[in-house]
Order: sequence, then structure tokens, then C-alpha cells
Amino acid sequence: MSARLPARRDEAPRPRAVQKARLEARIEQQRVDILVEASRFREAGRPIDDGWHTLRRFKAPLYALGGVLLLRSARHPNSLLRVARRLVAGGLLLRRARRLLR
Repeated sequence: MSARLPARRDEAPRPRAVQKARLEARIEQQRVDILVEASRFREAGRPIDDGWHTLRRFKAPLYALGGVLLLRSARHPNSLLRVARRLVAGGLLLRRARRLLR
């Protein structure tokens, strides 16, 4: 906010109604700006929200699958390690392939 400079002697002071109207117009413009930015924010976050809602829809099956994997890994820990190593190696291979294709 800027400090108001003192009025010059030859300049008439601003009427209160004019200043009030100017401030109300400024507030109204700020409200419009906030509404526009809120809409842009919602649109930017829509893909993330859609993905989250998809995960929530499959929450029960994902819990069941996690339980099955946990039981299997408790009974056969070496197979889980083997699968984890293969996933990591596949991810690294995929990343290198993307870099080479750029």
C-alpha cells in the first residue's frame, strides 16, 4: 500500500464518495481476479483429482491384492526380491531407452 501524498494547495481534496467508489471498484476487480484464478487452479488440478478418485474407487481390491502379495512374500521372500530386482532393472532400462530416443 502506498502512503497518500498531501494535497497541493491549488488541488481540491477528493470527495469521499469518489474515493469510496474507486475503492469499491478495486475490491470488485480483486474479487473477479480471485474467482478466475480459483477456476484456473481447479482446472490445473483436475487430472490429479481424477486419478485420486479412481484410486479410491478401487481401494478395496487394492487392499486385497496387497494382502495377497504380503502373504506370498512372507511365505516366499526370495521370489519377491527377484520380482523387485526385475522391476528396478526394467525401470532403469526404460529410462535409458527414453534418453537415447530423445
